[in-house]
Order: sequence, then C-alpha cells, then structure tokens
Amino acid sequence: MVKLLADAMLGKLARWLRLLGYDTVYSQAEDALLARQARREGRVLLTSDRELARRRGLRVVLVTSQELSAQLAEVIGAVGPLPAGTPPRCMQCNVPLRPASVAEARPHVPPYVARTQRVFQFCPHCGRFYWKGTHWRKITARLAPLSPADEGHASPSD
Repeated sequence: MVKLLADAMLGKLARWLRLLGYDTVYSQAEDALLARQARREGRVLLTSDRELARRRGLRVVLVTSQELSAQLAEVIGAVGPLPAGTPPRCMQCNVPLRPASVAEARPHVPPYVARTQRVFQFCPHCGRFYWKGTHWRKITARLAPLSPADEGHASPSD
C-alpha cells in the first residue's frame, strides 16, 4: 500500500488524504530531512516546492494546485486509489480508525451526538472519536468526484 509524506505547505491536504484512508505523514522539517525520511520510510513525497521535487532518488508528486479538491485529484491520480474498504485514518495522528459502539462513544461526545448517531469510529492512539456530523454532506460533496462514497469514513469529532 502506498505511503505518503506531505511537506509543510500541504497540511490540509494531508488531513483529507487521511480521511480517505491514505497513510499520510505530515512534516515541517527542512528539505534534506524530508528527502531522507521519504527514502527511509519508502514514502511518496508530496510537495509544492519545485526545487525539492527535483531531488534524485525520490518518488515525488509535485502538487501544483492551490485548491484542495484539485490537490486531492492530483495526488490520487498520481498514486492511484486505495482498495475498497480501506479504513479512514485519524486526521490528527494518521492511525487507522476502528469502529466504536455508542456506549464507548457516549462519555466522549456531546449528549445530542450520542442520542442521534449510531456509527462511531475511534482512534486507538489519540482517543478521538469520529462520526458523520452535520458537515458530512459538505465532505461527501467534496470527495464525490474522487472516490465512491464509503460508509466506513467518518467525520472528526472536533
């Protein structure tokens, strides 16, 4: 499975790629350290820095758009879609999410959410809970051109 490393200019893109299930590390390190990390971890480097993109020995996607939907399309077009059923990842820490019951989520989410939602996901690393909140329609509309809707993906809890 493809692993990605997004540079300092692409933090928002990194979070959205995680929502889609891509293993995406975000780093604000200097160029030489980014290049070393990408090589060491076998990651595709995502950057909008043309000079960094020219470095030898790296697999790089030069992200040229400033608009998020177009950036997502550029990356997915370059690295390919993920297999169906790939779980989303925590938008904060990049760990795959796992399903959580209403009972597990109840102490950690607002009461109205616990009453109205039935599907939750949980990050076993940072403890965040995710669900399809009121902003889910906007998220799905943005992602619709990129991949089929997937019931496994969830909205962030914060």
